[in-house]
Amino acid sequence: MTTFQAVNWNTPEDDFTLTFYEQNLKQFWIDTEFVPSKDIKAWGKLSDAERETYRKVLGGLTLLDTEQNGVGMPQILDHVDGLQRKTVLSFMSMMEGIHAKSYSTIFTTLDSSEQINEVFEWVSENKYLQKKLNIIDGYYRNIDSPKKLYMAMVASVFLESFLFYSGFFYPLYLAGQGKMVASGEIINLIIRDEAVHGLYVGLLAQEVYNNLSIEEQNEIEFEVYALLRELMANEDLYTEEIYADINLDADVKSFLRFNANNALMNLGREAFYEENDVNPIVLNGLSTQTKTFDFFSNKGNGYQKGKVAPITDTTFAHVFKMLEKSEDDNL
Repeated sequence: MTTFQAVNWNTPEDDFTLTFYEQNLKQFWIDTEFVPSKDIKAWGKLSDAERETYRKVLGGLTLLDTEQNGVGMPQILDHVDGLQRKTVLSFMSMMEGIHAKSYSTIFTTLDSSEQINEVFEWVSENKYLQKKLNIIDGYYRNIDSPKKLYMAMVASVFLESFLFYSGFFYPLYLAGQGKMVASGEIINLIIRDEAVHGLYVGLLAQEVYNNLSIEEQNEIEFEVYALLRELMANEDLYTEEIYADINLDADVKSFLRFNANNALMNLGREAFYEENDVNPIVLNGLSTQTKTFDFFSNKGNGYQKGKVAPITDTTFAHVFKMLEKSEDDNL
């Protein structure tokens, strides 16, 4: 008979998982707590091209979160040792499902059923989105060794800390100008979650990497950067397709490289891309006048769940470099 174990939270598995467990709980939210109907007037003032871009980025984001919820996190947690770690990863998986539903909440508020169906048909047919998911999914479904577990974790960190951001850019860009602010607030919360997810999986990946042989580590060096280059090349083409009509593709590409370097940071690696300045409007979109929450204190405008000590700039500098340094560090 197999002997099954119960998770024992009285004995820590490491010095960071409990912190991430508590942080995830404090950040918990659901889409129905927010009212994107406040954006209906602003939506009507956008041009046809602007509305089309917004629809497409939300559709693409929905696809990525669907993958993380149904495949990515479940596959990784199935191969990770430590019942406490599995608990944290399963919570993160559940939040990815909430993220995917939240985009539909925005869609349902702003668009007709016919328009929504057209977006999801476009998602299923877009060659760049489908290539991106095929690449990432291949790593998730091929875990049969520590080396391949590491690469699946790398793929996960790239997805959460880098690939999502071609989609996040436009809602942040509009919110930074006081447009579509209610929907932008939901995007802010998703970004806050993804930042924690990318950091946690990155820490687990670093442990796996450190336990590999020197030969395996050398092999991985080539594969990590080959994957990064392949994903970036595809993401550039995707960005041109959905942003060129509104003349934002160059800004989005800079944003992607900024976040690709952040993803590498989560993996304990040095920056790879030379960075240009991120569009200041996008950074402003993280702190509009209609909402005043810091990433690790509140759910949104006027809504606070518990008292959460902020994570320092040193630990979380890559989250848009906008977290204030605190003397009471969690990590």
